[in-house]
Amino acid sequence: MEEKIQIGIIICDRYRRCAGGKCFRSLRNREGAFSRYRSVAVEVVGYTTCAGCPGGNVEYAVEEMKKNGATVIHLATGLIVGYPPCPHLTYFREFIATRYGIEVVYGTHPIPQKYLLMHKSLGTWTGQGWEEITRATQTDEKTRLLYD
Repeated sequence: MEEKIQIGIIICDRYRRCAGGKCFRSLRNREGAFSRYRSVAVEVVGYTTCAGCPGGNVEYAVEEMKKNGATVIHLATGLIVGYPPCPHLTYFREFIATRYGIEVVYGTHPIPQKYLLMHKSLGTWTGQGWEEITRATQTDEKTRLLYD
């Protein structure tokens, strides 16, 4: 039997009407944070929002995703690139890992070029921890432009 990873995706509530196009395209193409799955099959077992600040849905949604088989939770790129980025991002990761014993990955699709340029201009991602938070979603300019 082929190895299969089951994942859940949590998006920022600001994007609650998002159909997941960039996330699912990057999963299909194994780009951004999904490049880690190049040699394994992936099944999405949950896709939801945090329910808005301070993220009350994170507790319950992850519990359901885990019951559906999730072994990895992705905190969507929208939580990273929004203006401002999610102020609860690192807490979500710590909470999920501690409460559910599930691996948590920052990001889904590659950071779009327009967001990278704006956040560089604003100096958003220069503080402590941001290199780790943005690492999995950093790609080359050609790929970033495809996600603009």
